Amino acid sequence: MLFRGTDDGSHADERERAPSPEQIVYTINHAGAKVLLVNREFLPLLESIRLRLETVDRFVLLSDETQSDVPSFSGEYEALLESASPDYDFPDFDEHTRATTFYTTGTTGLPKWVYFSHRQLVLHTLAAAAALGGSAQHGRFHREDVYMPITPMLHVHAWGLPYVATMLGVKQVYPGRYQPERLLELIRREGVTFSQCVPTILHMLLTHPSAQDIDLSRLKVVIGGSSLPEGLATRALEMGIDVFTGYGMSETCPILTLAQPSSSQLPEDAQWRCRAGLPIPLVDLRLVDEAMTSLPRDGQQIGEVVVRAPWLTQGYHQNTEASEALWHGGYLHTGDLGVIGPDGVVTLADRLKDVIKTSGEWVSSLQIESLISQHPAVSEVAVIGGPHEKWGARPLALVVLKPGEQATPESLIELVAKQAAQGQISKWAVPEQLRIVADLARTSVGKLDKSRLRTQFSD
Repeated sequence: MLFRGTDDGSHADERERAPSPEQIVYTINHAGAKVLLVNREFLPLLESIRLRLETVDRFVLLSDETQSDVPSFSGEYEALLESASPDYDFPDFDEHTRATTFYTTGTTGLPKWVYFSHRQLVLHTLAAAAALGGSAQHGRFHREDVYMPITPMLHVHAWGLPYVATMLGVKQVYPGRYQPERLLELIRREGVTFSQCVPTILHMLLTHPSAQDIDLSRLKVVIGGSSLPEGLATRALEMGIDVFTGYGMSETCPILTLAQPSSSQLPEDAQWRCRAGLPIPLVDLRLVDEAMTSLPRDGQQIGEVVVRAPWLTQGYHQNTEASEALWHGGYLHTGDLGVIGPDGVVTLADRLKDVIKTSGEWVSSLQIESLISQHPAVSEVAVIGGPHEKWGARPLALVVLKPGEQATPESLIELVAKQAAQGQISKWAVPEQLRIVADLARTSVGKLDKSRLRTQFSD
């Protein structure tokens, strides 16, 4: 199976953030795909690139329409499925046989091929089920839940949760398009109790007018793909949602840690739920410096998160250099900076590529974003490093306000400055500039695209 994925959910309007035709052509040719399943709405795109596809010899249509004949296509998927025999005898195969492949792009460079075996998927499923089912109360996934993914399978197997749901025999609801009114109606009508999504989609759901008329108090939601801002977590908790963070990446299948509150944590503690949490079973997670020396678990020293687990991808197909860098020193390098407390809880500081180095000190953009997100007028926020002649770089905050709300840049900067004055954060984390903007650039999976933002606000 070939999934077109990214680093790290649909997405209010995917066509605005879709991969470029060049990336799509590269991906299909690099994979050597022979059969291509194409949704009807992408037929114009297919026609524009069809002559450049080197290996595809068969096309299958995906369509909700009654009339589904398309010249040169082998047929429509559901019709072909209906006419096929239900008694197909699947041949036996080795457990190390490749089960899934997909491409991870991030924001720059050519897509990289990530792959997983059947054995790896089974082990990840068992470990995720043990972690999610082991919670005494909060964030627990069990057989009586109703599951609805709000991330597609192309997003790292929908985080592997459909496999867990299938293994447990849980009722599953698949929404198709991720439109907020449709999602909220399905939650109400089908009694959905467990889901997962990126912060953008959660924000979209919570701010939709219909959310005020639906009881969300039975809903448990894992948030991943991007950091969960504390302000957004607080809003979800106020609406009764049992929200918590899951951490991982495309190369890790993906779940590495979960921030499920235990009985010792206050259920309303939004800050705890925004941490990466504790490693799930079979995950060996360390914090290291540039020399791969392990750093103490004191909750203070920042280092790169590196991991080992039996389901991690072994590398990038046909990309030896990137594979060796990924597994340098015998551990998979996540590219994330963080700290680990004495209790083993992981808190992410930033991506290596997004951390702001100012006056020789590392400043976490995520920490500043979380602080500003707690202001009642703030809808969304992104913090990037803006060039500075004296200090090398300084934090620049970009803020989207809630409809009808007002706040000045000065008042929002003051919010961060007060935390610095109390010693809660570094004085270098206080932005010199803050801009109120209409929207924020995003990647094809709804994540903040900080690379584009840095280019857009390079002045």
